[in-house]
Amino acid sequence: MELPKFLLGDNTDTPNAIYVIHTEFPRFIINLVDDQIEWFEEFDSEDLKELEEEMTRCIDQASEFYDREMARYENDND
Repeated sequence: MELPKFLLGDNTDTPNAIYVIHTEFPRFIINLVDDQIEWFEEFDSEDLKELEEEMTRCIDQASEFYDREMARYENDND
């Protein structure tokens, strides 16, 4: 099975959270409400320097993905 790059996540224990899961390297979950990130990867200091720009790009893409999905959802319900 090929996973999409981004998935939306939901949990009734945290009803105000909006989760986006990034399934490719570097894998993470971001809560778009408070921008908290949980990384599934282990990084050393050298990796962090190299990945900083990539991480920023992925986080921006996660926000764009959410906005796109919500726009599609709203259009489907009109």
